[in-house]
Amino acid sequence: MQEETFPGDTAALAPNPAQAGGPAVLDSTHIKKSYARWAPIYDLVFALVLRPGRKATAAAIGERGGSVLDVGVGTGLELPMFDHRTRLTGVDLSEPMLRLAQRRVSAKALGNVEGLVVMDAARLGFPDAHFDAVVAPYVLTVVPEPHATLDELARVVKPGGEIILVNHIGSGQGPIAWIESALAKCSAELGWRPEFAWSVVGDWIDSTPSVRLVERRKLPPLGLFTLARIEKL
Repeated sequence: MQEETFPGDTAALAPNPAQAGGPAVLDSTHIKKSYARWAPIYDLVFALVLRPGRKATAAAIGERGGSVLDVGVGTGLELPMFDHRTRLTGVDLSEPMLRLAQRRVSAKALGNVEGLVVMDAARLGFPDAHFDAVVAPYVLTVVPEPHATLDELARVVKPGGEIILVNHIGSGQGPIAWIESALAKCSAELGWRPEFAWSVVGDWIDSTPSVRLVERRKLPPLGLFTLARIEKL
C-alpha cells in the first residue's frame, strides 16, 4: 500500500504508480492535470451544488460505524459529515486535492480520518474484504475504467457491506442531454464525462453475482444526481 498521511503528519504524499488507460478522451494523465487546475477553486465552484449528494452518502453510512473507504475523496468536503465513530480512509488520484483534504482534516480535528492516500481507484492497494463499506461520490464519471473501478470497490468491501455511489446520470433526451453532448467534447479538459448512462452501473450489477442493488434514487438539485446503494452478498 502507498504511503499514508495522518492528521498532524507532514510527510509528503507518495503518488501511486498508475498506468494511463481507458478512452483517449479521459485517461489518468488528463484527470491529474484537470484536477490540479480545479484544486484551488474546487470548493468554491462545487461545494454547494454537490453538497446534497455528499450528505446523502454520509447519511447512508449512518451510525453503523466501522471502517469506510472514501474513493475520490478530493478536498475532503464530505469527511466532516460522517458520524465520528466511522473510521475513514480517503483515496484520490490527485495529490493537490488530497493536500487540501489534509488541511481540512487538521483544521476540523477529524481524528476519525485514519489516512489519505494517492491511489488509482481502478487499482486499489488494499487487501480483499478490508472495509465495512465503500463510498464513491461523484467518481464513476471521472475514472477512465468504470467497470474496473466497480470491481475494485466490490473486492475491498466485506461481505454484507455496501458500496454507495452518487453520480450524475445522463438525461438521454431533452435540453439537458444536448448540453451534456456539447460538454462531452471537452471531457479531457473538464476531467469528467457529462454523458454517463445508468447502464454502466446496471450492467455491471447484472453481470456480478456477488452484488445486488439495494436502493436507487434521484437527489437534488433537480434530480441531476442519483444515489445507488449496492450490497456485497
